[in-house]
Amino acid sequence: MQALILAGGEGTRLRPLTSSMPKPVVPLAGRPFISYMLEWLRRHGIEEAILSCGFMADGVRAVLGDGAGLGVRLRYVEEPRPLGTGGALKFAQELLQDRFLMLNGDVLTDIDLTAQLRQHERTGARATLALIAVEDPSAYGLVRRRDDLSVSGFLEKPNAEEIDTNLINAGAYVLERSVLDEMAAAGTRISIERDVFPRLVDHGLFGYEASGYWLDIGTPQRYLQATYDILEGEVSTELGGELATAGGVLWLGSEHAPGSAGARAAGDGSVHAPAVIGAGCEIAPGATVAGRTVLGAGVTVGPGAHVDSSVVLDGARIGARSRISRSIVGPGVEIGDHCRVDGETVLGAGVKVGSHNALTAGIRIFPGVELPDSAVAF
Repeated sequence: MQALILAGGEGTRLRPLTSSMPKPVVPLAGRPFISYMLEWLRRHGIEEAILSCGFMADGVRAVLGDGAGLGVRLRYVEEPRPLGTGGALKFAQELLQDRFLMLNGDVLTDIDLTAQLRQHERTGARATLALIAVEDPSAYGLVRRRDDLSVSGFLEKPNAEEIDTNLINAGAYVLERSVLDEMAAAGTRISIERDVFPRLVDHGLFGYEASGYWLDIGTPQRYLQATYDILEGEVSTELGGELATAGGVLWLGSEHAPGSAGARAAGDGSVHAPAVIGAGCEIAPGATVAGRTVLGAGVTVGPGAHVDSSVVLDGARIGARSRISRSIVGPGVEIGDHCRVDGETVLGAGVKVGSHNALTAGIRIFPGVELPDSAVAF
C-alpha cells in the first residue's frame, strides 16, 4: 500500500526555523521531522510514500533521497503553485493506486493505521477519516458521526452550546481512488476538508476514532512539546527506544559512545537525561546540559553555561555562563557570554547575539541578524 504525504507548505508558523530549511526536514530530536512519519508508516506495512512538495522541494529531496535509508520508497510530486490539500491530491492522481492513505505532513502521531484500514474495509467506505478526541473542542473543527460510524457533518469552530462531540480531524485518511473522479481538474485549487469531504457525507464517508499520541507541530511551542514527548517516550518512536536502551542520554556518532574516548573529549560538563547529543559536541567544564534537551552536531557549550528543555541545532555556540531554557537555537547561531535565552525564544540560522543580552517572551530573531553586547534586556 502507498501513502500520499502533504509536505508542500512553507511552514510560516515555524519561522524563523523554516526561513532557511524546508519544514519536512527540520530536525526533530536529531532527525528530519518527516522521518518519524515514514517510520510510523513502515510499522503499518506502507512500502511507498509520495511526498507532495512545493516550497524548497529540492532541499527535501537532498535530505531524504529515495528513502532507502528510511525503509520506505519515496517518490516526489512538485506543485507548480499552492493548490490546497485537495488540489495536491488531484495533482498526484497519476501516481495513486485504487486505495491509498493521505496524510497531513505536519503531524507527529502513533495512532493505529492498521485498525483504521480494517474499519475502512469492514464498512465499505469510500473515505475514512482518522478522528482524535481533544480536551478543548472549541478551538477546532468538529466531526460528527452516527452510530454506524458514518460521518453526519462538520462543525467549524463551534460555540460552547453547539459542542456535542470532542472528535476532530486528525489528518490521516484512507481513500478510494473513486473519490478523485468527482473532483475538479488537476491544477485547480481545492480544499479536501471544505470542498470534498462535505460532499461525501451520506456517500461513503466514515470516521475512525483513533487513540494514542497526536500533535500538530506547526508552531515553535508545539515543536518543543514534540521534542519533549519524543525524549520522554510519550509517543512511540524508534529514537525513544534507543534512548531507553542508552539510559536516557543518547550520544549520536560512534565517537561519542558512552564511556569511549570520544565521549570524554566532549568535555567535563554534565549531561542529564533525557537528552540527545550530536556528534562532535563540546560541553565545557562546569557546563550543564539538563534534561529534555537536544544538541545538534558540533554544538559548543561554554564554561559554566546551562542548557535545559531546549533544541540547539548544528554548529551553534553558547558562551560562558549563558543560560538557554525552553528555546530553539538555529544552526550556526553564536551566543555570547552571560546571556539569557528563554520563554520559547527562537533564533534563526546564523544569528549572532553579543554578550549580556536577555532574549525571552517568545521573541523570534530571523536568520543573519546580529545583536551587539547588551542590546536587549527584559
